Amino acid sequence: MSDADFKLSVLDITPVPTGSTPADAIRNSVDLATHADRLGYHRYWVAEHHNTTGEASSAPAVLVGQIAAATRSIRVGAGGVMLPNHSSLVVAEQFGVLEALHPGRIDLGIGRAPVDPLTAHALERPAGAQNGSLFPRQLSDLIGYFSAESGAEPVTAVPASAANHPPLWILGSSPSSAQLAAALGLPYAFANHLNGDACIPSMELYRQQFRPSAVLERPYAIVTAMMVAADTDAEAERLWGTLGLAAIKMRKGYLGPYSSPEEAAEYPYTPLEREFLASRLARHLVGGPEAVRRKTEDFVARTGADELMAFSLVHDHTARVRSHAVLAEAFGLAGAAQPALSHAG
Repeated sequence: MSDADFKLSVLDITPVPTGSTPADAIRNSVDLATHADRLGYHRYWVAEHHNTTGEASSAPAVLVGQIAAATRSIRVGAGGVMLPNHSSLVVAEQFGVLEALHPGRIDLGIGRAPVDPLTAHALERPAGAQNGSLFPRQLSDLIGYFSAESGAEPVTAVPASAANHPPLWILGSSPSSAQLAAALGLPYAFANHLNGDACIPSMELYRQQFRPSAVLERPYAIVTAMMVAADTDAEAERLWGTLGLAAIKMRKGYLGPYSSPEEAAEYPYTPLEREFLASRLARHLVGGPEAVRRKTEDFVARTGADELMAFSLVHDHTARVRSHAVLAEAFGLAGAAQPALSHAG
């Protein structure tokens, strides 16, 4: 049990640090998940990204299966599957298999974030997928595949149907996604790390408009947060340099491997970039045990989150494992007293 009145979970984009490979990043994700499982985190979600050499999270269903097989009790899911990139039938089949293999431990988070035009073409996204106009129909089809009894429809998503139906989540970073989750009576996950300004309005809208459903009687929401924790405030801020420089480079269109704290410290920031970094650092949950606990409690109180999903982008894998361990220790998670050491590459 935790001494917090909210659940703690992990979001992982399978980052590729400089000096490593995508294969290293995938192994590190599986390793971090095993630590999160031992530490007592509630769930572990992986993202979906394409056409970037800085993130190896292109196949969430595959990674979910590997992580679920390597862990024991933590919930594992996609945060999320970008439904316009896929056939609803294939998603239902994939996550039906995962739920059948790991009953009661799989989550399916659904989003609709666009990709660049070249990637969209390579993914063979149909017309209308890029602007989101097909999303309502795709989502309705997906829900239908999981709701139908086996053999009751012309096309059955084996082994999905009602028997192997993982919880479905609506993901988003705007009020429109909050309205959709509320109208369907589904749990909601807000990507605060993508659009922090819309977080509180979206959360309020979700709770105000929520309609109870067969799967959820009252609203339940996850909010993500950028987090870097270490044994001291100074060390956490040093490690955060990776995240800060990544934000600067993304504004310039760079989507490659993530820089080390040393590279971040030596980067020639302009005065405007330093001002931007200071504003970002103030928004993130960065610090030693006491600071990260205080900032996390304040963040959850402001957003009204039922669950905090920590996203820790740290260059060194051992330090990233430690970052999640410090957060777990700060809130007294069940396995936080003796976190295992990392042996991944």
